Amino acid sequence: MSPFDLSKTINGLLNTPLAEPSPRIEGRITRLIGLTIEAVGLQVAVGDNCLIILSSNNEIEAEVVGFSGDRIYLMPLHAVEGLSAGAKVIPLGASRNVPVGFELLGRVLNGVGEPLDGKGPLNCQQSTTLAGEVINPLLRFPITNTLNVGIKAINALLTVGKGQRLGLFAGSGVGKSVLLGMMTRATEADITVVGLIGERGREVKEFIDHNLGAEGLARSVVVASPADDSPLMRLRASQLTTRIAEYFRAEGKNVLLLMDSLTRYAQAQREIALAIGEPPATKGYPPSVFAKLPKLVERAGNDATGRGSITAFYTVLTEGDDQQDPIADAARAILDGHIVLSRQLAEQGHYPAIDVEASISRAMPQIVDQKHLATAMRFKQLYSKYQQNADLISVGAYVRGSDAGTDFAIERMPTMNQFLQQGLTDAFSVEESLKMMAMALQPSEPVR
Repeated sequence: MSPFDLSKTINGLLNTPLAEPSPRIEGRITRLIGLTIEAVGLQVAVGDNCLIILSSNNEIEAEVVGFSGDRIYLMPLHAVEGLSAGAKVIPLGASRNVPVGFELLGRVLNGVGEPLDGKGPLNCQQSTTLAGEVINPLLRFPITNTLNVGIKAINALLTVGKGQRLGLFAGSGVGKSVLLGMMTRATEADITVVGLIGERGREVKEFIDHNLGAEGLARSVVVASPADDSPLMRLRASQLTTRIAEYFRAEGKNVLLLMDSLTRYAQAQREIALAIGEPPATKGYPPSVFAKLPKLVERAGNDATGRGSITAFYTVLTEGDDQQDPIADAARAILDGHIVLSRQLAEQGHYPAIDVEASISRAMPQIVDQKHLATAMRFKQLYSKYQQNADLISVGAYVRGSDAGTDFAIERMPTMNQFLQQGLTDAFSVEESLKMMAMALQPSEPVR
């Protein structure tokens, strides 16, 4: 190219006006089936947010949850009254950020980070996405320190460590939420983050007023998405609860994360997956449910530095008291332990109704000394020995002297049961729990 031609080309480029930014492509609603809204004409990605203009000129937010050809599947965050065919859909881009910061302490939020408590705006100086932090498993700090949760049966027999993740497994009405509230008041943590996901609406205020109280709420953040919220809102509330806990962990705080319940999170994902056509796999649960559970749970735990931690308790609803329920079975496999609550014990007035035979803390052998571990094993062995012969004992068919271990278990069982029970307002340290467990095993008279 000659110098004259090069100069002409450069001048032409400089004099060419800049192209106008491409207009935002809007779509239209084609149909609504169940919870799913179908739209066409959009150029969006899964996870993007959209704004739907209703016939009443109101707006609702929706998220892109799938697509098929040129059809886009949207899941609304709120009710869709007033939605009609042909309604305008405006893409908003990637999922919006959520507020984080110490300004959240003492506040109650919904699933998208909006205040529910009527205390005015949050005034947070920082925000972040809902996407969680991924910690290299080889860099994650190990669980080395015990954590006092105030429940003597758990402190002594199912000792919890900082950064551990445990599940509370039970059917409905057995005392999961009550036990969670007892631990909330007694657990030694810098900050508590509570997620009330898919439960009854009245439980939100009850938990705040009775379980947390004014003092507890001052160092807590509550994220609430009751059962009448959309499945997408419940899903986001679970993610927001975990994201807030991650923020405080990154600030070097020891965080207590309580989620009631993990089952409702799984059910919300099931509703979304089935609505967009994903086939069910196990008892109506699509494969995506079992893929999302570990992604949420693995975000809790210790960080890579050892400065901050998230100790998490997830309640798991076992439908029909079936411990082989798909969600319960999947949760057991990915958690660091499980505490099973027995309906039979609850019906006997035994609270908390912890089934010590079916419960386990996988971190306990690494965080307690050998004496503590041996005493806990001795307690469980005696308890199990009694339960194995309970039918014979109750009808008077057991003959004393048949087995020395069973004789001793019968003698100590009233004291052992007393140790396993605890009042709603009582709280015990780890040291107190160990002393009381050892006393429960002391023979009242020489074994003959």
